[in-house]
Amino acid sequence: MDIIKSIEHEQLKSKVPMLKVGDTVKVHVRVKEGNRERIQVFEGIIIKKQGGGVNATFTVRRISYGVGVEKTFLLHSPTIEKVEVVRVGRARRAKLYYLRDRVGKAAKTKEQVGARIETNMITVKEDVLEVPETAAEDLVAAEEVATEEAPTEKAEEVKEEAPAEAVKEEKTVEETAEAADETKKE
Repeated sequence: MDIIKSIEHEQLKSKVPMLKVGDTVKVHVRVKEGNRERIQVFEGIIIKKQGGGVNATFTVRRISYGVGVEKTFLLHSPTIEKVEVVRVGRARRAKLYYLRDRVGKAAKTKEQVGARIETNMITVKEDVLEVPETAAEDLVAAEEVATEEAPTEKAEEVKEEAPAEAVKEEKTVEETAEAADETKKE
């Protein structure tokens, strides 16, 4: 894997919410003021989504005291605590810039009829436990020691089968050598 891609992959969140343009969401953002940290909620309509990977962003618009305010959030930012879907909106385009010209109720999207508000999470990356080869060999050796110390029926069966398999492998090697010799003679 490329060095840049590997660094970006480490920065990705493992699960991100499934967001669509037109949804009304509450974005919980960590705000640091001096030495204190608090969570501030920004509620509005998603007017656009763009980018991919670490650079994926979404823009949320709301009307605050009669003034339109838009904030763009990085989806994988550590400052975003969580994103809640409040209302599922129906949008027929990818960017809802036309909402900027609208005021009042006209600045909302229609609600999707019968839509359930679920916090569906998309798994971006899976947590895979990587075991180095030496550690894997140590684990196998530890299991073998444990079976030797406390013999059970299954362990005895494995011990009995192992030599038979080894003999079978030796025969197959000898048989293949004999077959090769016969083909040379012919």
